Amino acid sequence: MSDTPTRGSRPLPIMDPPPGGQGPPPKEGPREEARRHPSQAPPMPGVGRVVAVSSGKGGVGKSTISTNLAATWTRQGHRVGLLDADIYGPDIPTMFGIQEKPRIDREEVVPLEAHGVKLMSIGFLIEEDAPAIWRGPIIMGVIRQFLQQVAWGELDYLVIDLPPGTGDAQLSLCQLVRVDGAVMVTTPQDVAVGGVLRGIRMFEKLEVPVLGIVENMRGFACPGCGETHDIFGAGGGERLAGSIDVPFLGAVPLGVAVREESDRGVPTSIGRPDAPESRAFAGIASEAVTRLEAVEATRQEAAGG
Repeated sequence: MSDTPTRGSRPLPIMDPPPGGQGPPPKEGPREEARRHPSQAPPMPGVGRVVAVSSGKGGVGKSTISTNLAATWTRQGHRVGLLDADIYGPDIPTMFGIQEKPRIDREEVVPLEAHGVKLMSIGFLIEEDAPAIWRGPIIMGVIRQFLQQVAWGELDYLVIDLPPGTGDAQLSLCQLVRVDGAVMVTTPQDVAVGGVLRGIRMFEKLEVPVLGIVENMRGFACPGCGETHDIFGAGGGERLAGSIDVPFLGAVPLGVAVREESDRGVPTSIGRPDAPESRAFAGIASEAVTRLEAVEATRQEAAGG
């Protein structure tokens, strides 16, 4: 594939998919990884905590939450990476306003960096309008390489933006590396909330702790009339959290700051730290840390027992 970045005549160690998804799929990878139960997945070397951000359906703002979760922790002085595992719809390059090709150093891919966050996305490696028509084994291969052949260095947090739904990417991730917790994103309406419930059940089967639910796009503060309008309803994610005994991490209002900052490639938490959306992101980041600490304490107690 001609747009794959190279070092001289040698391709980067990121999988080059066959044009148009044709041709035989690549080898599945090491048997122990393909057959490993997620509960046996090892911690990621050099990374303190791996946090997956997922949703039951597309269009709920999952990548917005991933972006601003990573940006908020970076503003707080943490070392943060963001892996865009949404192979079919990589939005992270746009969210961070960066479209460069990564370089290679000592057989490893060097992640790009923007606003203090280390980034890797398939969007950096393919043309902007190129469709990713790939089978499951290819997806597992790409995620494996993003985890194992990218020079992430020492990180406090690695945020992983997963594609919506319950499919190959989620299973592959959880087999390859220990995921310390998952954040589920929904909008208030029933069609989105139902998808989140399926996602939560998936992570429970994979023995990945669900840190909690985020309700995005709750309430639009009209700048003209000064009233708040619940365009997508309100409270659906919070009610679901209460009904299944899962923590509710917080709600993000529907405002113009996220749209305007995303369009110019700046996370809202960095571009407009005083906006209501940014304050909501900060609260969600804090609640997620509290839950991560509780999960770690439970893990240590079980190991000691």
